[in-house]
Amino acid sequence: MYRFLLTPRWLALHVVVLLVIPAFVFLGQWQFGRYEERSTTSHEVTANLAAAPVPVDRLTTPGGTVRVQDKYHPVTATGTFDAAHQLLVRRRVQDSVVGFYVLTPLDIGNGRGVLVNRGWVKAGATADALPEVPAPSTGEVTVTGRIRPTETEESSGIQDRAGLPPGQVLLINTEAIGRGLPYKLLGGYVELTEQSPKAAAAPAPVPEPDVGAGGGLNLAYGVQWWLFIGIAVGGWALLIRREAADLRAEEAKKAAHPVDA
Repeated sequence: MYRFLLTPRWLALHVVVLLVIPAFVFLGQWQFGRYEERSTTSHEVTANLAAAPVPVDRLTTPGGTVRVQDKYHPVTATGTFDAAHQLLVRRRVQDSVVGFYVLTPLDIGNGRGVLVNRGWVKAGATADALPEVPAPSTGEVTVTGRIRPTETEESSGIQDRAGLPPGQVLLINTEAIGRGLPYKLLGGYVELTEQSPKAAAAPAPVPEPDVGAGGGLNLAYGVQWWLFIGIAVGGWALLIRREAADLRAEEAKKAAHPVDA
């Protein structure tokens, strides 16, 4: 009755099912791995955002890097803003509006400085028009903000290019920006949340990161891929049963109505 399973058509179906099952297993495992990775990152970011601020040089060093697990941890730094080396970071969107980040180095003494993202400003009326940028405070200030790793093309998805207007950049890349400064920059940069004394005018603050569901979609996709395994196997078994039932019905019909010799 089941000799039909060895016909070319059915052998091809068996091969497809045997290839599909491990593929779905792999895709499910990959999604579960992404879920674990994003959940860990989400928990780290949530914990960092709620942590007490620490001096910035506790989490980074001149010419160093910011560890991934320290991303968004609150830090403090005291110094004077270097308005002469202020930069505008192009193509930054906030509230669905394109604008610039205002990046101002903070000279913290002893030949060291740290980049501070003071916030966001709306782009000018035309592509060539400069936006209105509130000047940084003069005198000594203490800033508090979230520490962020330096940006690269790989980490940001932004492709850097030459030929930008003077005083503008596409990436907050500490190494590249530091080449034009008279002091050595700490690795990474600070996303300003508070300043003391308060500034008379300031760019719009950058909102906290959206921690999201911590990879919940990846978990759902992983379960979905593994459900597809059951659907594939169940469908394969159903087709076999249907084919066998059709053959039995055909044999019964022949037995009930034998053909005369």
